Amino acid sequence: MTEKAESKEDRRALLRGGRRYVMAYGCARAWATLTFTGAGAGAGVRVLDAVPWAFDPHLTFDVAYIAVSIFMVLLFRRFIPLNENRLVKVVAAAGMIVASLLCTLAVWVPDASFGLVVAGSLAAGVGYGLFLLLAAEVLATFSLLRIFLFLAGAMLLGTVVTFFCQGMGLWQVQCALVLLPVLAVLYLRDAYAHVPEAERPKRGVPKFSYPWKLFVLYGLYAFAYGMRADQLVAGAGRHSSLSTAIIMAVLFATAYFASRRFNVGLLYRSPLVLMVCGFLLIPAESLFGSAVSSYLIAISYSLMSFLVMFLLYDISKRLGVAIVAFMAIKNAEQLFQVAGGEVPGLLALAGLPAPTQDLVTTVVVSVLILGATVLLFSEKELASKWGVSILEEGGLVQRTEEEERVGERVEELARTYRLSPREEEVLALLADGKTGRVIQQELFIAEGTFKAHTRHIYEKMGINSRKELFDLLGVGK
Repeated sequence: MTEKAESKEDRRALLRGGRRYVMAYGCARAWATLTFTGAGAGAGVRVLDAVPWAFDPHLTFDVAYIAVSIFMVLLFRRFIPLNENRLVKVVAAAGMIVASLLCTLAVWVPDASFGLVVAGSLAAGVGYGLFLLLAAEVLATFSLLRIFLFLAGAMLLGTVVTFFCQGMGLWQVQCALVLLPVLAVLYLRDAYAHVPEAERPKRGVPKFSYPWKLFVLYGLYAFAYGMRADQLVAGAGRHSSLSTAIIMAVLFATAYFASRRFNVGLLYRSPLVLMVCGFLLIPAESLFGSAVSSYLIAISYSLMSFLVMFLLYDISKRLGVAIVAFMAIKNAEQLFQVAGGEVPGLLALAGLPAPTQDLVTTVVVSVLILGATVLLFSEKELASKWGVSILEEGGLVQRTEEEERVGERVEELARTYRLSPREEEVLALLADGKTGRVIQQELFIAEGTFKAHTRHIYEKMGINSRKELFDLLGVGK
C-alpha cells in the first residue's frame, strides 16, 4: 500500500465510532434551532406569527436552560456519570419530546397557544440543557482529534438538517420536531453503549480548580454577541445557521486533511480579530450593508464557543475530571448573552439616536475585547496549571508517552546544537521516522531545501547518518 493510500485509510479510521454521536448531537441542535433558539421555520416561530400576543419564548427557554445548568454545576457530583443515571436521561428525553408536542398542539389550539408555548419552552430548556451534558460525557471518551472532528461534524450536520426542515410544510415540520429529539436520544444511548467499559466516565471526581480564564473569556464574547444577536441578518447566528455551517465545514475539513499542521494557537486568536472587525463595520453598514458585520460577529462567537469547548475537553481528559463539571458552567454562561441582549433596549430607552447607540455599542465591545485580549495573550497559565500545550504545539493529534519523550529530546538537541527553528522542525519530523518526500510535502519545501536542512543538522550535531541521529534521539527505527 502506498503512503498516500495509507494516509487516506488513516483519515477514514479517524471517523470510525463517531457516527452515532454526530447524529445524536446534530439532530438535537437542529431541533433546538427549529423550536426556540433560532429564527427558523419551526412550530414555535409560526405560532408567534399567528397569535396576537408579543412574547419571545427564547427568553423562557434560556431561563430554564441556565437554571438547569447552574443546578448541575452545584450538584454534578451526585449525578455523574450522567449516562448511567436513569433520572437524568428520562428528564432530558421527556423535556425535549414534551416540548415538541406542546409546540405542535399550540398550532392547532390557538386559544391556549400562549400557555402551551411557554410550558414547551421551559421543558425544552431543561431537556436540551441536560441532553448537552449527556452528549458531552459521551464525546469525552474519544481521543482529542476525534473530539474536534465529531464536534465540528455534528454542528455541521445540525445546519444541514435545519436547512431541509425549513423547506418543509407545516405538518412535515411538526413531525420533524417530534422525530428529531427521539432520534437524538436513541443515537446517544447507542453511542454510549458502544463505549468500552474501561473508557466510560468514572463516579469519583479528583480535586481540581476551574480554568476561570476560559470561562471569563467566553463570557465576554457571549455578552458582546448578545448585544448584536437580535440585529444579525438572516443566515448569521450562533445556532444552526449558514455562518455556523461555514466555520464548522472549514474546521472539519482542515482537521481531517491536515491535523498535524493545524495551528490551534493561531485559531485560538482568530475570534478576536473577527469580532473587532465585525463591530467596527457597524457604523459603516449604510455603505457596506449589515451582512458583512453580522457574519463576522456570528462566526467569531461560534468559533470561540467551539474552541472553549475543545479546550475544556482537553483539560478534562488531562486531569481526569468529569467534563460535566466544566461544560455545565459554560452552558450557564448563556446568562451573559441574555444580559448583552438587554443593552440595545436600554440604550433605546435612554433616547439616544441610532448612530450614538452604534457608537456606544462599539465602545463597550472594544473594552470587552481589550479584556479578552489580555486573557488571550496570557494563556501560558493554561499550560502551566492545566497542562494545555496544544496552543503552542499546534497539532491536534495526541502524542503517546514515547512521542512526548522524543519531542522533549528533539527540543533538548535543538537547544544544545543551536538549530534554527526550521531545522528543529525537520529534526522533529525525522524523529517521527518520516521520509524526505513526506517532510517536503508537510513543510512545503523543495527537495534541495530539505537536503540542505538535513546536511546542516548533521554538521551541527557531528553525525553522518540517520542511524546516528536515531541513536542520539534514543529511538529505534
